[in-house]
Amino acid sequence: MSDQLDPDELKQFGFAVWSYKMGEQVSLLIHLGDRLGLYKQMHDAGPLTTSELASATGLNERLVREWLLGQASAKLVDRHDDGRFELNPIQAAFLADEDDSLSFAAGAFRGGTEAAHLDALAESFRTGVGVTYEQQGTAAAAGLARMTGPWSRLALTSVILPALDGVVEKLEAGATVVDVGCGAGVTVATIAAAYPNSRCIGYDPSSIAVGMAQERAAEAGLDNATFVEASAEDLADELSADLVICFDCLHDMPFPDRAAAAIRAAMADDGTWLIKDIRSTGEFEKDRRNPLLALFYGFSVASCLQSAMSEPGGMALGTLGLHPERAKNLVSEAGFGSFVQHDFDDAANLYYEVRIA
Repeated sequence: MSDQLDPDELKQFGFAVWSYKMGEQVSLLIHLGDRLGLYKQMHDAGPLTTSELASATGLNERLVREWLLGQASAKLVDRHDDGRFELNPIQAAFLADEDDSLSFAAGAFRGGTEAAHLDALAESFRTGVGVTYEQQGTAAAAGLARMTGPWSRLALTSVILPALDGVVEKLEAGATVVDVGCGAGVTVATIAAAYPNSRCIGYDPSSIAVGMAQERAAEAGLDNATFVEASAEDLADELSADLVICFDCLHDMPFPDRAAAAIRAAMADDGTWLIKDIRSTGEFEKDRRNPLLALFYGFSVASCLQSAMSEPGGMALGTLGLHPERAKNLVSEAGFGSFVQHDFDDAANLYYEVRIA
């Protein structure tokens, strides 16, 4: 049959297919570079020989050499004519500078998918019942925290919160902050540290995530940060929260409509609900202009939609399911009257400022 196909089209499509396999292998190399501290050692170190990098990291030179050649082939590090390797400032912003770069991305690479999780994903296709974040394990919680962490740590208090009407003033005076779907607690810890007069509470249904969040707060000595293992639907009405945050989690919930209703009941009358969710339009032909669209759908099948389908009858939004129009309808139906969209040049997300009136 292949004899009847256009050879040029076969070559082009074959290149595309094997490029994705190459991406899988390069992803593994990125994970190893992050995990072994290779990128961090190269950061601001100038050109290095393979022996110098191996010695500085205490790793085997032959494997370090092969890793560096792979990185240079993928154009993730620079290789000089004299055979030395260097991490330039742009590369470092994405691969090494976790503390100060909004572009840091290496933390998103987890080295592959475990066989047990692959089996669970395949089974979900047969049963229609998704895998919860708790079932996705420690690696998922830790990876998500590192992937979303830069914007929470570096932009939240300097860019995002100041853009919301009257929120910073409340936080400085002392407010009640509730982070719904808090994950490993990066956002709660950031706000608690920046605004010590405020009380910050994180809610998450994953015991794994809550455990990580509690450790994070304890290590930072944050007495004003606490965490509860519970879903959004379990929020206490008497919280009277001044600020509620949902970062990249509403689309993961089986019942975001129930979450919105619970948040409405738990908020102060003059409170603010800050939602961060994936950029999408709800129209595939428009969304496909995004060169990373396939990545988002991959995240959805492997994680977000899994969580959203983990309970029977869930809304099953998936990663791209909470576009602005749907988000506005969701909060309106829950009793909120004000919906303001913000664009903070976050390549992956839009932000919504929601109020009761």
